[in-house]
Amino acid sequence: MCYRVEPLRLSDLYEALEAMHTSGRARVPAPEPGVVVPDAYPGKRLPLLVPTQQGSFEPKELIWGFDGQPGTSSKLVFNTRLETALSQARWGRGLWCDVILNGRCLVPVRSFYESWTRTPPHRGAQVRFTYPGHQVFLLAGVWQNDRCSIVTTEPNASVAPMHSRMPLVLAPGESSIWLGPGFANLADRSHIVLDALQEA
Repeated sequence: MCYRVEPLRLSDLYEALEAMHTSGRARVPAPEPGVVVPDAYPGKRLPLLVPTQQGSFEPKELIWGFDGQPGTSSKLVFNTRLETALSQARWGRGLWCDVILNGRCLVPVRSFYESWTRTPPHRGAQVRFTYPGHQVFLLAGVWQNDRCSIVTTEPNASVAPMHSRMPLVLAPGESSIWLGPGFANLADRSHIVLDALQEA
């Protein structure tokens, strides 16, 4: 369950898109010395990229989490299980039915965190995951109106020792797949190797 990420600023996303329009490559500015970008948590605003009908992207800052469905105990649903969303899409009903088909987006981050839930003595410890060789990487997301959620899948070898789920991390070149008709094929993240650092 992903409940904390190190996001980019909305201004960083605009700058990256401007670089893509002028040079053909999205370059994210390096973190400014002394400038701390607060981590994002459910219920807070999360900067992300929404595809446009013109084939480009629009930066948005949306509330991380959807209101739970009436009659359930969930007040804020901030992760979307890919398997559940695909099942709901097949049945044509459910919280994720429309957004998984029509509201996929990209969440640029510098890292994400999981709580160590697998085994003592580390249980409850925070683990920070980064993507080696990438200052910024993309998580698969969904959005609707002013809300968003991060999509999760089965953990790969990097995350499985610590947690039973992981965000759907996109490798270079996979963003177009996530936004296209073959997005369900991205469930398997075994080819992605992440660095894990336990917080003191």
